[in-house]
Amino acid sequence: MADKPKKPQKLKARLPRGLEDRGPAAINVTRQMVEKIRAVYELYGFEPVETPAMEYTDALGKFLPDQDRPNEGVFSFQDDDEQWISLRYDLTAPLARYVAENFDHLPKPYRSYRFGYVFRNEKPGPGRFRQFMQFDADTVGSATPAADAEICMMAADTMEALGIPRGSYVVKVNNRKVLDGVMESIGIGGEENAGRRLTVLRAIDKLDRLGEQGVRELLGPGRKDESGDFTKGAGLEQAQIAKIETFVNARAAVRGPLLAYSGDASMQQRLAGDPDRKENEYDIARRIADALRATFHDSKIALEGLDELVEIARLVDAAGYHSQIIIDPSVVRGLEYYTGPVYEVELLLDTKDEKGRPVRFGSVGGGGRYDGLVSRFRGEPVPATGFSIGVSRLQAALTMLGKLDTRPEFGPVVVTVFDRDRVADYQKMVAQLRHANIRAELYLGNPKNMGNQLKYADRRDSPCVIIQGSDEKARGEVQIKDLIEGAKAAAAIASNQEWRETRPAQFSCAEADLVAKVREVLARHDVTWG
Repeated sequence: MADKPKKPQKLKARLPRGLEDRGPAAINVTRQMVEKIRAVYELYGFEPVETPAMEYTDALGKFLPDQDRPNEGVFSFQDDDEQWISLRYDLTAPLARYVAENFDHLPKPYRSYRFGYVFRNEKPGPGRFRQFMQFDADTVGSATPAADAEICMMAADTMEALGIPRGSYVVKVNNRKVLDGVMESIGIGGEENAGRRLTVLRAIDKLDRLGEQGVRELLGPGRKDESGDFTKGAGLEQAQIAKIETFVNARAAVRGPLLAYSGDASMQQRLAGDPDRKENEYDIARRIADALRATFHDSKIALEGLDELVEIARLVDAAGYHSQIIIDPSVVRGLEYYTGPVYEVELLLDTKDEKGRPVRFGSVGGGGRYDGLVSRFRGEPVPATGFSIGVSRLQAALTMLGKLDTRPEFGPVVVTVFDRDRVADYQKMVAQLRHANIRAELYLGNPKNMGNQLKYADRRDSPCVIIQGSDEKARGEVQIKDLIEGAKAAAAIASNQEWRETRPAQFSCAEADLVAKVREVLARHDVTWG
């Protein structure tokens, strides 16, 4: 007797770690956020450009997000020419390649924005995905601190356009030139210490997540996280760590009772004229710079970076951004390609996670000056600065804070099939509604049971359904069932008998009035799409 053929094994449907499926409500919220961000970027004169999701790996170069992970933190593969290609890990490196390739045809400075998904081959965790959306804006070809100040102001305006009120966010600004001077002063300057410096940068960049003790461990021998994974540290001595902490904590060190800026008669005069006047960011920035000049006076690059920070503070203060943008030496940004001012947008709102524990979201966007990226392709200096909003992360934060409408968008009007042999008539109704710019669809399932068609319309969040049987057709009429009003009425009806007798929110109208009557239903409930 022959063996029975084995039943084919079903493939298990499973989502890879660090990725997420997204439904209509989340997608609709993303679309709304993207349009608000786009409006601000275009208000500042930036224009769109789009680059592919893949680049040659050598175009990404050494500027990779996580060298401790497989594939240097990116997803890479070889094509049929044995060329290594990587999925983009950010939107900045592809822009640098695009500008270099089209340099002679682009206006300089070149101001552009782009958005899309980026990919990180990193260990996933809460709020950390391997695929997530970013929205960037960059100015290429301008070396002035005014370009950096403008990016910071645009970041602030974008937060407010997204419904985050002033006082609930802050744009923090630092300068990598100052940090490079700090590195020199503790003996880890030079190309031979590039890897060690990067470890230091990434350690400081985790300050908001790990706290001072966690960063101290990463600057020293290393740190073991909650899962037991060990991350090797930078191996700095205690004296070196102390000097870094002096720099990182400089803002906190100079805050306190308001003192007149030493030797600045203009400020003394302003304070004397208004004794209740609050300290502005330009004043604070100069005090931070003075405090750090004393410690790092022997580093030319550090002094240059401090001057740039003071100038950025002067510009944003003059433009009226007094509290939204601050100078904070604790901001680092973990990528190595930054060469000057760096910025980070932090949400100051607290909320609780699903277990009731307090959550501070921290950074939802950032960027900085990267004067070396385009230069790698051109062999000549090409200054550039830019900013990136983590759309996916910001959306998660705003959703948890209740600041986004995550309710599903209304579905289409559903035209039901009462008589199988009259599908052409029903399709004509659908076409009429669509031509009137009303979302509509014909029920394409098994039309045997009208109850199932109505259940389908409910699950689609349809505002109303259209019904036409042979009797209605003979009279030149259609039935319109208002599902939104019907749901409200159903809650107040006690029995099936009462339901059958009243048929709440269902009415007849002439076929010729179909579009007008459907519009009335939509207007009654403020139904809009997109």
